[in-house]
Amino acid sequence: MLEDLWADTGSGHKVEQTMFVECRTSWRSDGPEALRPVGETEFVAAVAVASRREAAGRAVIAGIVAHADLRLENVAEVLEAHRDAAAGLLRGIRHSGAHDPEPLALTIPGRAPAGLYAQEDFRRGVRLLGRLGLTYDTWHYHHQNRDYAALARAVPETTFVLDHFGTPLGVGRFAAQRAEIFAQWKLDIAEIAACPNVMAKLGGLAMPDNGWGWDKRDRPASSDELVAAQRDYYLHAIDCFGPERCMFESNFPVDKRSISYRVLWNALKKLASGFTEADKHAMFYANAQRIYRL
Repeated sequence: MLEDLWADTGSGHKVEQTMFVECRTSWRSDGPEALRPVGETEFVAAVAVASRREAAGRAVIAGIVAHADLRLENVAEVLEAHRDAAAGLLRGIRHSGAHDPEPLALTIPGRAPAGLYAQEDFRRGVRLLGRLGLTYDTWHYHHQNRDYAALARAVPETTFVLDHFGTPLGVGRFAAQRAEIFAQWKLDIAEIAACPNVMAKLGGLAMPDNGWGWDKRDRPASSDELVAAQRDYYLHAIDCFGPERCMFESNFPVDKRSISYRVLWNALKKLASGFTEADKHAMFYANAQRIYRL
C-alpha cells in the first residue's frame, strides 16, 4: 500500500518515481477470465493517482506494467481494457515465462507452462506489444535464458525488459551448483545482450530462491554482504549490455525478505561507484525514464 511504499522510498535515498510491476493482486473475481487481471491495473491506478495527489516530495507511481495472457486470440481487447483502467500509466505487459520441473523446491514457483517462449501464439502477442508501443517484461529462471534469447531474436520489433538477471537459482537441485550456474549464466547473458531490443533490470537477486539464505536470518543482509556476494553478476551484466541498456531495480517488496530498501540502494550505489556520473545517472534514473516513457 502507499504508506508501505513511502516508508521504503523515504528511508534515506532520493527516490522520485517508481514503477509497479504486476504481482497478481486484486484481480477481478468475476467476469470474463481474460479480463480479470485488469482489476489489478484498476487498483494500482487508484493508488498511483493518490501518490501524485498526496506526494509532497515523496515518490510517485509513474508507470504500470500489467499482466495479460499474450496467447489469447482477443489479447488486443485485454490490452485496451488495461489502457482504459490505467489512468494513462500503462507502459508494458509482463507475462512471465518462469517454469521449473521441480516447483516444490521454490518459494515462488513460476506459473508458466514449459516452452512458453517458443509458442507461436505467445510470440504473436509479444509482437502486438511492439506495435502498440508497450514493453514486454518477463521473469524466468537461469536455465531458460537461452529460450529467452531465441524469443528476443524472433521478435526484434518489441522492446524486452529482462527482470532479475534471469533468476539464477540456488535452492533445490541447484543448491550446490552456484559456480557452474554462474559460468553458464555469463555466457547466456552475453547471448541475450547481443539482442539490441533487450534491456536489463539489475536487481532481484535477494529472493529466497536465489539461495543466499539471507531470508532465514534474524537480521537482513548488509550492503557490504550484498556487494561481496553479487558484484560479479552486476558488473558482468553491465559489461554485456552497456550502462545505456541497464537500470537498477529494487524488486521490492519481494527482496525485503532478505535486505532493507535503504541498505539495498546503499549496495547498488557501492556497486556503481566506479562508473562515470553520466553512467550512474543512466542506470539509476534516465534509462528507466526512457524505456518506460516516464
